Amino acid sequence: MFKKVLIANRGEIAVRVIRSCEYLGIKTVAIFSEADRDALHVQLADEAFCVGGPRVNESYLNLEKIIEVAKENSVDAIHPGYGLLSENSHFAEECNKNGIVFIGPSPKVISRMGSKIEARKVMVNVGVPVVPGIDYPLGDVEEACRVASKMGFPVMLKASAGGGGIGMQVVKTEEELRKVYSGNQKRANDFFGDGAMFIEKFIENPRHIEVQILVDSQGNAVYLWERECSIQRRHQKVIEEAPSSFLDEETRREMGKVAVRAAKAIGYTNAGTIEFLVDSNKNFYFLEMNTRLQVEHPVTEEITGIDLVKEQIEIATGKELTFSQSDIKRIGHAIEARIYAEDPQTFFPSPGKVTKFKIPNGENIRHELAVYEGFTVTPYYDPMIAKLIVTGNDRDETINHLKEALENYHVEGIKTNIPMLKRVISHPAFSAGDTTTNFVQKYLSDKSKVEG
Repeated sequence: MFKKVLIANRGEIAVRVIRSCEYLGIKTVAIFSEADRDALHVQLADEAFCVGGPRVNESYLNLEKIIEVAKENSVDAIHPGYGLLSENSHFAEECNKNGIVFIGPSPKVISRMGSKIEARKVMVNVGVPVVPGIDYPLGDVEEACRVASKMGFPVMLKASAGGGGIGMQVVKTEEELRKVYSGNQKRANDFFGDGAMFIEKFIENPRHIEVQILVDSQGNAVYLWERECSIQRRHQKVIEEAPSSFLDEETRREMGKVAVRAAKAIGYTNAGTIEFLVDSNKNFYFLEMNTRLQVEHPVTEEITGIDLVKEQIEIATGKELTFSQSDIKRIGHAIEARIYAEDPQTFFPSPGKVTKFKIPNGENIRHELAVYEGFTVTPYYDPMIAKLIVTGNDRDETINHLKEALENYHVEGIKTNIPMLKRVISHPAFSAGDTTTNFVQKYLSDKSKVEG
């Protein structure tokens, strides 16, 4: 087992990783920016070191400095969390070159799955269904128009290196495509350093359902059921649940088997997620593979009783999985609500000092936190400040627990999306399981109903 692990991240995920390391008896090293000196992960780690200025490219993306800190402090491994450097193959390579274990898949696999175009090709080769589209980067807007016209509007314009909805847009006409193409390409260049764009057919009213997998270095692979992540705003998830209220057992098991087959075919190791779009007829199509821990991993942990971060660390040491597919059961229901420091109507970030932070407690409630009363949320990072995870015997009971928990969740000093979350889970369509990816546009477009 590792003796010391550096966590190359911040916020609630850094705190989460520290907890599993403590359980395993591993010392932790935190890194922080000048803006995060008072952050919770800095307080909880055994050691903490400043790696640069407040902006992410000055600190949390400064891989040379992070490797330097890791070497100076003799860490055995680096856990990248999610976002930031977690899917950066160059960072994983640098870890390996310096004798530090990267807790994740190999740099080669990260690189292949990091390109959505390349990932599509790989999945087609191993028989995984993909959304109809092209498997090469568009040359220019004229080619984009020709492809889209042949495919038929509406289409989805996507950045090959994209994530978090950046560089991605539904386009309904050629005129609209000409208008948005260069802007999306520029955003892809700015955020990912890669402006390659491609087009897929737009699936009407789909659900976003993903499958969690674990694969050890001995080739043992399992799926830990699915998570439905259809409630999104700006193509970013806000509520996730497991199991999906939409899937039947046959489709659920088939998606799991396909995810494991895909992971084995590419030589994947560690925790990963295969994301699918699922249409109204329960046809599922590969969307992308995330080669790291997901924000929404707690809902899987709650229904399976498996600590995914612990499994990640143990797999990285070379340990074999201690369970097989038949050992993994589903217990009850879980829903995660992401708490963002943002305006509940415009969804714009709302940084500032948290003057009051009172959260509900109970046996059905789990918190993953990055803030405390008196903490200042800065404008430099993703505005997600906490995750509220609630469990129950079934979906209806879990929704009721979540309603009660949100009623007793009080944050002052900054705006949060809690009013929006309350509207979602109180809506009859959510209770009925009508949770397609256009839920927010379809049911919450009347902003006048948003409280506070």
